[in-house]
Amino acid sequence: MLNQSCCQAVTDLLAALLQPGALITLVVLLGSVVLFVSGWLAPELTGLLAAGTLVATGVLQPTEAMAGFGSPALITLMGLFAIAAALFRSGALDRLRALIGSDAVRSPRRMIALMVAAVGPVSAVVPNTPIVASLLPVIEGWCQRRRISPSKVLLPLSFATVLGGTLTLLGSSVNLLASEVSSKLGYGAFGLFSFTPIGIGVWLVGGLVMLLLADRLLPDRGSNDDDLMADLSGSGYLTEVEIPPASELIGRSLHASRLQRRFDVDVLELHRGNERFLPPLADRTLALGDRLLLRCSREDLLRLQQDHTVVLAPTPEEPVAPDQQNNQRMVEVLLPSGSTLAGDCLRDLRFRQRYNATVLALRRGNAVLRERLGRVQLRDGDVLLLQGPKDAIRGLQASNDLVVLEQLEKDLPTVSRKRIALLIGALVILLPALDLMPLVASVLLGTVAMVASGCLRAGELQRAIRLDVILLLGSLASFSVALEKTGLAAALAQALLLGLRNWPVYAALLVVFLFTTLLTEVMSNAATVAMLIPIAGQLAQGLDQPPMAFIYAVLFGASQSFLSPVGYQTNLMVLGPGRYRFLDVPRYGFPLTITMTITVPFLICRWFGL
Repeated sequence: MLNQSCCQAVTDLLAALLQPGALITLVVLLGSVVLFVSGWLAPELTGLLAAGTLVATGVLQPTEAMAGFGSPALITLMGLFAIAAALFRSGALDRLRALIGSDAVRSPRRMIALMVAAVGPVSAVVPNTPIVASLLPVIEGWCQRRRISPSKVLLPLSFATVLGGTLTLLGSSVNLLASEVSSKLGYGAFGLFSFTPIGIGVWLVGGLVMLLLADRLLPDRGSNDDDLMADLSGSGYLTEVEIPPASELIGRSLHASRLQRRFDVDVLELHRGNERFLPPLADRTLALGDRLLLRCSREDLLRLQQDHTVVLAPTPEEPVAPDQQNNQRMVEVLLPSGSTLAGDCLRDLRFRQRYNATVLALRRGNAVLRERLGRVQLRDGDVLLLQGPKDAIRGLQASNDLVVLEQLEKDLPTVSRKRIALLIGALVILLPALDLMPLVASVLLGTVAMVASGCLRAGELQRAIRLDVILLLGSLASFSVALEKTGLAAALAQALLLGLRNWPVYAALLVVFLFTTLLTEVMSNAATVAMLIPIAGQLAQGLDQPPMAFIYAVLFGASQSFLSPVGYQTNLMVLGPGRYRFLDVPRYGFPLTITMTITVPFLICRWFGL
């Protein structure tokens, strides 16, 4: 009987593959996997190539292949990019920065616990890439003050955002794509909190494992005293500021104020009238008109002024006309996974002519390279220190090949809008949660409100939207449609069903989760979701189980990227600043992956009563 079933399954699979449409779809999918893994083409170009090929060969109609670009999920994601940008640029999340940089946190273990507890929930509603970019300098400053190696805390920062991304539908673009694919296949879309009970379990268990294993598995690469920016620009900018009326510093000591916890600044001197005070200054009470000599970055100085905490101290001398150097800006940029610049050297790329910016140094893991930069072959994860005009640096924010690791002054609206931004962000979540309006409507109205209230400028709205992500997700929707239309999903599911038919449901879910996790380590997690959800849905039906249970296994598997630096962009972002080596990531992430492989199927079974 078993042999007969095997023969029938093989016959059905061969019959499906012999169909022209299914054969073309299989070739396109396999070719896409090769391109995703090799990185020869940017992921969004691979998706567009696949969608175009499926239309050109007649497998899909143009309306079927392009339906993903008009989907509510994609429109929602575009709005979320804008809302997240408004929250960061209005200073609405400065409280999070202040909390993470607090001197009350005195050990790496406490910092990891704080990141799990605070950063994880924030990443449930805000994209994790800007969260990591915003918190990187804060955590590095905390590490320098505590003389703690950044390698003890930065990888947990990335992992905390990954865990938090599965708490709600808004936590990741992959969640929205999975919801759209599930809806198109007839299994139903996800609600805002559909998988939150499972996500909470994943977040708590994962956070506990991260905390328990940090001391043993995270390397100690030493303090980051030779930080890239510090090497080339000293220890920051020296400037004199004055405490104005209504400043929150009046009547407080430096120790009691949020000045050094919220901003990465050093107070070098205090001037009061004709008196001059030198460190230690932590317990000295500040007064109106006090002048402070600060060492800080331009960004922190700008934010201090916007917050009306300090003002630039007036000088009795005649103002000096700014020279041409004042128009120059120094920033760090990251080469993300899939950047088309990887593999070429700066000289061949004609980098200075292309971006109107000069590369001052390059950081790769533990090494800071300053010589013969033109001949260094760029790699994914490299961090470049650039100097160029502000307009040129601002233009880099729209590039898919580089990620600017700090914001520009002119892109930061006044912080007086932070409460408005927080209110709008809360309403965007509450209105659909209370079933008062659909999520896409709430997000679109929230985007308009952010611009209308001044939290985000109209020009910044366009720059906030990640075109590469939009193109990738819009084109990948054609994968699932082709798999379902040609019968290839059903045939592949039948082949899997033959091996899993007599297995417990828990074991079948474990196999699906583990396979998804391993596949997403070598290719785009969005592509993994688009390819596997149709197969998982068919497999669930063959096992007489709820399709949504197996779809959740794919969703969580695609979101748990702990084994490779290139598996998730935030892993790459912390690789250089943390001085990690390639194997540091799987060493810390392997126990977490095993734990998730055991935990997620168990939580799914409990939630669905299987």
